[in-house]
Amino acid sequence: MAMETNTSQVSLLHRISSIVSSNRSVDEMLGEIVGMTVQVTGCDACLVYLLEQNSGEIVLRASQVPHAAEIGHLSMTIGQGVTGWVVENKSVVVLAENAPNDKRFMRLPGLVEDTYEAFCSVPLIAVGEVIGVINVHHKERHDHSPEEVSLITFIGEQMGGAIARARLEDENARLMEETQEMKRQLETRKLVERAKGILQYKFNLTEEEAYLRLRNESRRLRRPMRDLAEAIILTEDLARKASEPGTLDRDVEGD
Repeated sequence: MAMETNTSQVSLLHRISSIVSSNRSVDEMLGEIVGMTVQVTGCDACLVYLLEQNSGEIVLRASQVPHAAEIGHLSMTIGQGVTGWVVENKSVVVLAENAPNDKRFMRLPGLVEDTYEAFCSVPLIAVGEVIGVINVHHKERHDHSPEEVSLITFIGEQMGGAIARARLEDENARLMEETQEMKRQLETRKLVERAKGILQYKFNLTEEEAYLRLRNESRRLRRPMRDLAEAIILTEDLARKASEPGTLDRDVEGD
């Protein structure tokens, strides 16, 4: 049995190494965790929760059984239910039967898995901290062997760091996109302000009148206000260059 367990762990390690080196997204990694856990345990259901740092909530992120309405929305706080207890205590919980009768158990709406008989909950670990939980459910009584629990724990320990890194990369990408969007918005405001100034000067308009003219023209032509602002600025720049002394002479000489 020890040799079989070691072989299973080596196989899992190879699979995990392949997953980590493939730059999968967080959701893809979560799907892999579900797949590996089902393979190891032969369970009837597997759910994976992640701890959200900003809100402190434990959110359902992946499931063997489809839960379209619950994924990303169903949540609990640290300490709530068995799952919250596992996060709070950084410990494994194994219930071979009568899982819903455990005093820590909390029934969540929409989860048929909460009616199953056997339950095993294992933390996802990254740098010694719990970032999530793997929950394994069996419809009937199930004696989780030490080897089985060990392999699920192995998955949680090995995949935790990969999930944490992937989440960090996703967050960095999101922040970079937000920064770029802020820069685009700032550039747009600068262009619109300059275009408004041109309209105010040429047509003797107030700032509000210039803005309304620009906005209404944007709506009429169904073009972004930035495009119209750039067109106004370009037209003004060309007109100014054309009116500069010596411009025509230079153009002729150039020909």
